[in-house]
Amino acid sequence: MAEGATRSRENTRARLLDAAAEVFAEVGLGEASVERICERAGFTRGAFYSNFASKDEMFLELAKAVARDRVAAVRVRVAEIDVAEELGVEADDAASIIRVLDVIGDDRVSTLLMHEINIHAMRDAEFAAAYRAQDADMLDEVVQLIQEIVDDGGLVLRLPAHEAARIILAVWGDVSGRAAIAGLDAAATSELRSIEVGRVVHLIIEKC
Repeated sequence: MAEGATRSRENTRARLLDAAAEVFAEVGLGEASVERICERAGFTRGAFYSNFASKDEMFLELAKAVARDRVAAVRVRVAEIDVAEELGVEADDAASIIRVLDVIGDDRVSTLLMHEINIHAMRDAEFAAAYRAQDADMLDEVVQLIQEIVDDGGLVLRLPAHEAARIILAVWGDVSGRAAIAGLDAAATSELRSIEVGRVVHLIIEKC
């Protein structure tokens, strides 16, 4: 396949996936028709089926892409931030974690999409198995962040790093979900998240 044709196909797939993310978030997997996704993306059904065998296949690819993007974003942020020097771990270790996790996406569409992905994973064992590896990668990145904060700041974890990471991510997701239900804007969501995640971080990490 020529380079131009390859790039065009990649662009088509990307536009279809972007449109699908919006439609899945808005109406859920069950109500998201191929026609609706194609209309949102500006393509025909032919374009859809030349890229994906089915709606379920597209949803799985979208879920994997979301997980990969979240992991990559956290990796970049962890690499960019010198926690000890830039933010001052001893002054505010919670701010370090919150700042890094800000890149995972918590707007209304992202929140709805992640809940739709999680619900489908609960119902479909094959889908869950395919998605679980990416979810584990995200957990590993948060573990790395927590360990860096603890090591650089001379702090102590009250529980294993993996358990701490799971709790922080769970609270993060819970806040995003409740904020979406309440119709909070980005600023109000960020404030609520900072308060609640901050409280959890201070319960998990203590100064020597």
